[in-house]
Amino acid sequence: MSRATTRTPDAGWTDPECPVARTLDLVGDRWSLLVVRDAMDGARSFTEFQRRTGIARNILTDRLRKLIAHGLLARRTAPSGRRQEYVLTEAGRDLFPVVLTLRQWGERHAFAPGEARSTLVDRHGDPVPEVAPTGADGTPLDAGTAHVRKAG
Repeated sequence: MSRATTRTPDAGWTDPECPVARTLDLVGDRWSLLVVRDAMDGARSFTEFQRRTGIARNILTDRLRKLIAHGLLARRTAPSGRRQEYVLTEAGRDLFPVVLTLRQWGERHAFAPGEARSTLVDRHGDPVPEVAPTGADGTPLDAGTAHVRKAG
C-alpha cells in the first residue's frame, strides 16, 4: 500500500474514516490541484508553476512544500545541474483520473455552449474519451447506484 503522507490516523484528519475527506485534506485547495495539473502538463520549475497559475510566490512555496511533504511531488536537480525541479511521484501521477474527471465535469458544467476552452488529447492528438465509472458487472455507476459502506 502506497503511503503518500506521514500523517497518522489521529493527526487531525477532517473525517478520519473517509477517503474523500482525507484526499481533500491533502490536495483539496485550488492551488494544490492546479500545481499537480501543471506538473502533469510538463511544468517543472518554480517559475513555470508561477507563470502558468498566477499564484503568489509565498503561496506557491507553501503548496510545493506540502505536496513534497505528502509525497505527491519530489524535488530533484534539473538535468542542467543549475536548478531544482519538481516532478510528480507515483502518488502524484495517481491523481490523473481525479484531474481528468474534474476537467470533464468543467467541460460539461463550467462553460457556455461554444465557449473556447482547452482540450485534453492523447498522444495521438485525439480528445480523451469521457470517463464513466462502472460496477464490477460493467453497469454504469452514479450517485444513485453506489453508496458508502461505513467502517466498523
